[in-house]
Amino acid sequence: MPLAGREPDFQSRRTVHRIESEFVFALCNPGSEKALKLEVETMALGWRLSYQRRGFVTFKSDAPFTLDSLAVDLALARRCCLSLGKSSTRAEAVERVGAAPTVHHARFHERKLQGVPGTRRPKTGERVGTVVELGPDEFWSGLHRHTPRLSPDPAGDSGIEMPADSPSRAWLKLEEAIRFFDLEFRPGEIAVEVGCAPGGVVLALLRRGVSVVGVDPAKMAEVVLASAIDNRQQAPKDRPWFFHSRKPAALASKRDLGHGVSWFLSDMNQSPEVVLKECARFCRMCPDIRGVLITLKLTDLMQIADKPGWFAALAAMGFTTVRLQQLAVHHKELALLATR
Repeated sequence: MPLAGREPDFQSRRTVHRIESEFVFALCNPGSEKALKLEVETMALGWRLSYQRRGFVTFKSDAPFTLDSLAVDLALARRCCLSLGKSSTRAEAVERVGAAPTVHHARFHERKLQGVPGTRRPKTGERVGTVVELGPDEFWSGLHRHTPRLSPDPAGDSGIEMPADSPSRAWLKLEEAIRFFDLEFRPGEIAVEVGCAPGGVVLALLRRGVSVVGVDPAKMAEVVLASAIDNRQQAPKDRPWFFHSRKPAALASKRDLGHGVSWFLSDMNQSPEVVLKECARFCRMCPDIRGVLITLKLTDLMQIADKPGWFAALAAMGFTTVRLQQLAVHHKELALLATR
């Protein structure tokens, strides 16, 4: 049921050749709609709420939207599309996207907004059509232009499955972030992860050839301890390793971390302010850190209003590119990425 206004009539602007519309739609995690509207409002984009379903929000603007209008970083939108309107059948919805080289399909299923796998990875600059199934007779069509800053997957959902031996969902959150942000962790690099137990992120990094200094007083899973070393100063050079600093983050020292750390990661169950404070301290101890990937644990998604402060804190640490995204595997969480 629409929550604002009435169902928009797109018939006058459904011609794909014009690549413009009075409306855009955003796909988000179910339950994030209210916070997404707040994010749009605080960014002063001039977008007004038009229509809403669970995991799906449309906005209207006084000036017609174009594909270039979508070049905004909305942390709570897994995909933002120029809206081409609603159809009662999938075939009609696909027809609306015209000659888009790639067509992504998504659906609201089992209380989740899911991407339908099976399409190729779009090229940078390529127009991508999206068909969203919200019900048996409600399909929406949209267009966006693919950029390196966007997930290549339908509705930003990679469909990655967690291995059976992973000790936690943190593995899945890291792998989803790597694909969404198109990150490169290089074999031989060293990462520090704060709040590492029981070891989901550590396992994912080790299997990518990355060594890890883990900081957490809690016990690690046996699958991770198989790569553990006892002495950080005598770390092997021929294989990825794990060194466990069994202490709270606030007590970790430069001696625990050693030399050559190039990534800071955190899945700590602390407020964003506490995590960013620790991030700054670790970056001072490890000046070679080139990238930060933090899972922000929120008590309320309306904390998205604090986004400018989070970005400012990372800029003060010397990071020049900062991105924030709620991933398909997140609940009240956001992935915060910063690179130099």
